[in-house]
Amino acid sequence: MNTIECQIHQITSLTKYVYKVLLKPSQEFDFIPGQYLNFVMSNEDKRPFSIASSPNAEFIELQIGAFGEDSWAMQVIDRIKSSTTVTVELPLGNAYLRKDSVRPILLLAGGTGFSYIKSMFEYLSEQKTSRPVMVYWGLRDTSACYELEKTQTIIDQIPHASFIPVVETPDENWTGKVGMVHQVAMKDIVSFEPYDIYLAGRFDMVGAVRGDFVNKGGDAAHMYADAFAFI
Repeated sequence: MNTIECQIHQITSLTKYVYKVLLKPSQEFDFIPGQYLNFVMSNEDKRPFSIASSPNAEFIELQIGAFGEDSWAMQVIDRIKSSTTVTVELPLGNAYLRKDSVRPILLLAGGTGFSYIKSMFEYLSEQKTSRPVMVYWGLRDTSACYELEKTQTIIDQIPHASFIPVVETPDENWTGKVGMVHQVAMKDIVSFEPYDIYLAGRFDMVGAVRGDFVNKGGDAAHMYADAFAFI
């Protein structure tokens, strides 16, 4: 693990509650798509965030969902807004992309868990992988959607890939799929047995998805999520 100082290159709003942060690291480092970093608030206060960018990207991208003025995540946003540099520790996490596998890939995330799978599908797109890839992203409502067209463009570069955004409570303009994201995936996919499955979202969601997917043929040994270390 490396401790690296990063220059704050940019912070922008993706939605009312989600911020995109681009950090310029002061030195080179390696990580595997799907790993995360610790944002160092102090020696005793280090906060984990998935790395949303490919290892080949110039900047480290974070997507931070911040709700409430003094929330855990908004404190990080406030630190970023008031600083020119920040310190991070990386890489961390064992739920990274298994590059040597030849199995089809299922990436499924809820909300800002999207940042975890984004790093992987960006990398797979750069590699022009021949492995089949299915990307599911679940969102509470249409106001929570961001970068859908950009995501579709990246995934279109993978020869055998699909991007399926799913909204729980759509408005009248939504033309995509509706419902709970993992339930939509269960309707679309006959059996999860052949897949390497990568999951991100609330811990209770991830636990429920694991159980439901195992009941439909999924192999728990080929399911990966940082949440599994805590549930």
